[in-house]
Amino acid sequence: MNLLALADFNLVARHGGFGKAARAASRPKATLSRRVAELEASLDLRLFERGGHRLKLTEEGQALYERTGALLADLEESTAAISAGGQRPRGRLRISAPLLFSHVALGKLAAEFALKYPEVRVEITTEDRAVHMVEETYDLVIRINPAPQERLVGRVFMRDRLVVVASPAVARPAGDDAVPVVVRGQEDTRDTWDVVTTSGPSSIAVQPILRLSSMLMVRDAVRAGAGAACLPLSLASRDVADGRLVQWGELDAPEIALWTLYPSRRFLSARVSAFVAHLKEAFPNGTPDELAAYIDA
Repeated sequence: MNLLALADFNLVARHGGFGKAARAASRPKATLSRRVAELEASLDLRLFERGGHRLKLTEEGQALYERTGALLADLEESTAAISAGGQRPRGRLRISAPLLFSHVALGKLAAEFALKYPEVRVEITTEDRAVHMVEETYDLVIRINPAPQERLVGRVFMRDRLVVVASPAVARPAGDDAVPVVVRGQEDTRDTWDVVTTSGPSSIAVQPILRLSSMLMVRDAVRAGAGAACLPLSLASRDVADGRLVQWGELDAPEIALWTLYPSRRFLSARVSAFVAHLKEAFPNGTPDELAAYIDA
């Protein structure tokens, strides 16, 4: 297989068309078209659906792109590192990360990383959706409790858990009385919360009175006395310690695990390895207390 043709195929697939790829790489459009045609002929496969305003990958083309894109990027990174005399982190590092972690910690983490590795250009996109790493050209994604994906590997770097908290002015209900609560988004439709305390498990009847789009908004509303809420321990622990909030117990729910994910452990780029190590250095034990201390530092 012609490696140059494969690289040009990935270039066209990444940019979604021959013209866009040619402009991005300052290459003749005709050359890219010829190289892709040669690759299709050598494989006896059609890799693109021609026609319309945007080039579309065939099923075979999508599979080839997913399996070779990261390998070609790793090869380019390795070649650049060798020519520079070592595995020094350099180049563009694109990261996708969830909203809450980004808002409370990732700005500071990214600044520290940029000062440590000035040859790396960090780009961070903040969103909770599960991005497609290859199609959207991310080097690393940070996700909360991700679903298993056979093409991605990674590791947990932080564990947290949900606690039920309220302002001291909000009394914990007795019996079956419902307490007003603040929830995030529309997905929480429960009418009771199962809570674990030092005296054992119990259930709290709840009545949502506010639905907000971020955990920081939920925390602020609870501080103001609007009702109770479920918050990550790392986000609530300082307020509990200072008496602004009272902890009613831990929510009986799976722990929150933050993962770093990337396409493959083989040929992992120096910049991705350096950022993963940077997270480990910031949170060596990966506990809620470490994240809380980092947020407040």
